[in-house]
Amino acid sequence: MNTLISADNTWVLMSIMVLVVAFSIWMEQTYAWASKISGAIIALICALLLTNLKIIPASAPIFDDVVWGFAVPMAIPLLLLQVNLTKIWKETGRMLGIFLIGALGTVAGAMLGVLILGKFIPNLPYVAAMMTGSYIGGGVNFTALADAFHVDQTLISAATVADNLNMAIYFMILIAFAGSAWLRKHYPHPHIDHVLANGTDAEEGKTLAAKYWGRKEISLRDIAIDFAFSIIVVTISKAIAGVLSTAIPTGNWFLNMLNTFFGSQYVWITTVAMLFATVLPEKAEAMHGAQELGTYLIYLFFFVIGVPASIPLIIQQAPLLLVFCLLMVIVNMLFCFIGGKLIGGSLEEIILASNANIGGPTTAAGMAIAQGWNKLVGPCMLVGTFGYVVGTYLGIVVGSLLIG
Repeated sequence: MNTLISADNTWVLMSIMVLVVAFSIWMEQTYAWASKISGAIIALICALLLTNLKIIPASAPIFDDVVWGFAVPMAIPLLLLQVNLTKIWKETGRMLGIFLIGALGTVAGAMLGVLILGKFIPNLPYVAAMMTGSYIGGGVNFTALADAFHVDQTLISAATVADNLNMAIYFMILIAFAGSAWLRKHYPHPHIDHVLANGTDAEEGKTLAAKYWGRKEISLRDIAIDFAFSIIVVTISKAIAGVLSTAIPTGNWFLNMLNTFFGSQYVWITTVAMLFATVLPEKAEAMHGAQELGTYLIYLFFFVIGVPASIPLIIQQAPLLLVFCLLMVIVNMLFCFIGGKLIGGSLEEIILASNANIGGPTTAAGMAIAQGWNKLVGPCMLVGTFGYVVGTYLGIVVGSLLIG
């Protein structure tokens, strides 16, 4: 396909990519409506338009080799440095139990969705694997699983669009549930009672939000250590995965699943980074800027998945994928509310645990702050972060079982 900028014009294509990512981040942090859409989606849409208007090519070495080959694997260790399993276990209480029940609900929803809709949506098992990771962890897991199963990039874009629409519906449901008189009648709600009695501590909430999203100190030394850590983790993980993928035989579904699981570099990237953060928490916490650098690399990924996407195919595929994503969310919520009731969880804990599953730690913390449940901000951040670990594992298991 003839385009204004050729595939071998690497510097111009790289300039466009980083400009779009910078613009997307600026929009997200400047305008409320853009923040609701998210900078990642803005980057994807911009790339989609540039390709379909034949300004940039659908495939180029800078996209296929550099971003997929280097940026995506490097992002994951940086984003997992906050996963201290010891801290999560000690500080999350019942919410961790509800979160894990919800994770099982996500897996069940993926399986059920493929069973019901598999005949109508091509390659749905690949979407099920990606969305299992995303609806237990977040974007980092979605990214890892898309690469692990070599998912078609138009399908990734369609799934991303469907997921974005689904999240808007889901958050409206959660907010409605928080105010539901029927649910308050059947579930304890001490944090809601506290807010009703004392009002929202707006200053505390504002401080927590500003602390999380505000400017952070980062030095040249931090950047050097962060990148060294990331590259070394990826190198070790690729070596382990390469040895095990050769050593583990295939031939039946169980051996194929073991080969896929233990032969995936992303399983070992997740494991090595998690062990480092848990065994050496002081070192991990001292690595300033890792979250920012990792998130920036993920934004490059979202630009790249929009590049080869066909607008007509997305319009064709996204509505049914939205139904699939909604089904996964409904099953997750059923598991959370029933399981939460059985283990004595409060309404607020159940809502935030499900939010941490489906939306990730930052959206769960944002909801806790917005509702004035400030004592639950830390726990929901921790359980959501734990989702970054188990999301990739369970996504690979689901993908291996469904794809074969």
